[in-house]
Amino acid sequence: MITSLEIRGFKRFEAESFGLRPLTVLTGVNGGGKSTVIQSLLLARLAGTAGMAGGTSGGGTVRLNGPLGLALGEARDVLNWTSDAREITVRLGGPDGESWVYVFGLPDAEQALHLDVRRLPVAPVPGIGPHVVDPAFTYLCAERLGPRDTLAVSAEEPDRIGVGVRGEFTAQVLALRESRAVHTREEVRGSLRHPKAAGSQLRVQAEAWASEIIRPLRITARVAVGILAGTIRFGEPGLIGEEIRPANTGFGVSYALPVIVAGLLTEPGDLLIVENPEAHLHPAGQSRLGRFLARVAGSGAQVVVETHSDHVLNGARLAVAHDRSLPAKDMVTHYFDHDRTLPIDIDDKGELSHWPSGFFDQIETDLGRLARARRGR
Repeated sequence: MITSLEIRGFKRFEAESFGLRPLTVLTGVNGGGKSTVIQSLLLARLAGTAGMAGGTSGGGTVRLNGPLGLALGEARDVLNWTSDAREITVRLGGPDGESWVYVFGLPDAEQALHLDVRRLPVAPVPGIGPHVVDPAFTYLCAERLGPRDTLAVSAEEPDRIGVGVRGEFTAQVLALRESRAVHTREEVRGSLRHPKAAGSQLRVQAEAWASEIIRPLRITARVAVGILAGTIRFGEPGLIGEEIRPANTGFGVSYALPVIVAGLLTEPGDLLIVENPEAHLHPAGQSRLGRFLARVAGSGAQVVVETHSDHVLNGARLAVAHDRSLPAKDMVTHYFDHDRTLPIDIDDKGELSHWPSGFFDQIETDLGRLARARRGR
């Protein structure tokens, strides 16, 4: 597991360090650096999967636009504007004192759309690689696909296919396991199985969790080989034969289902990164999804969540205090303000170590203003 992250010279961070736990929640103001933290992990992933690892000399490049959904512009756009260095350093730490260092340099042409890789770790990094393949590493971006009649399919070997950066391969992942076309991750492991599901198959478990988190659902996933496309259709539980197109179930289902499937696919040691899991979900669903992601972290995977939802955070707190699916020591929240970053711990009662100004306190602020407005009338 990765237990620490140090970033130097990357975007808004001249030099900043973060502790990471099995569940790390990133929250705070817009433009505070949450996405930069995630992008630093993505740069490490791309460097480690480019076939360059195994030494410290580097020598390759990392594209800043395209892979893993990155759209960072030119190389000079990602350098910290207060630093004189023309390098970016990402240092990851492990629980036994391990240190994995990546150094990226600015190419001679400052308008280049890539970074030079100048240093790589010798040893593989847990969850990142170089020998980790999807779905052991999963990144789901904030801009996931909404309702679609058809979804993309991947030409990768079936066992190497995850849900995709935007959830675009979710139908294929479900269909491959329904047809038993894979040899790994065939069933959902015991610690993640829903108690009311009829079996351990991925589709059955995804139905059970989606029905709890979003709304009661029956899921049918297929791959149409002739047109190289995947399809997902939904139905009401118990009504066999009825199929509802995604467009008629709303955005919440299409946005949340890839998160659920990705979580159910995890094995101990995997890394799952999710941006805005709450998108298009009712507050109750947001809370339940927070509890689910905390359960995934408690089962041995490492989960990094970027969120603006107090409901997601409170769901994770319930997982610690009520469900006992995640030990308190295994969760940390980093709050990003305009000029600082604060780590917030949790105890076994779900209480947070502190509550800084601006940290999910808008409802109290608004209610206070409403009370004063009523008194003023």
